[in-house]
Amino acid sequence: MTPSQRLDATFAALADPTRRAILARLAHGDASVAELAEPFAMSQPAISKHLKVLENAGLISRGQDAQRRPRKIEGRAMQEANAWLEEYRQFWERRYSALDELLGQLQAKPPKSRRKRH
Repeated sequence: MTPSQRLDATFAALADPTRRAILARLAHGDASVAELAEPFAMSQPAISKHLKVLENAGLISRGQDAQRRPRKIEGRAMQEANAWLEEYRQFWERRYSALDELLGQLQAKPPKSRRKRH
């Protein structure tokens, strides 16, 4: 998967509120499918589909703990998305700084005289 495809998959996965809630839960520790399904009014197969999207995006992984297969959060995909967003944050920060500087210069200049010529 190319970096662009990984970024697309990450943002597509994050677009859904259920998947964001699952990630928020996994930020507190590993959890089984049943544990992740608990707060939602949906079936385990529906939750499993959400988990598959998150896994394909590289946002979570599946562990092995005896008979249990807990999911855990993975940071790499989120770090890549954050790095992409950071570039744009810095771009806009530079733009706003330049605008602040221009406004400061305009406010520091005395107003031009508006005398009428006869």
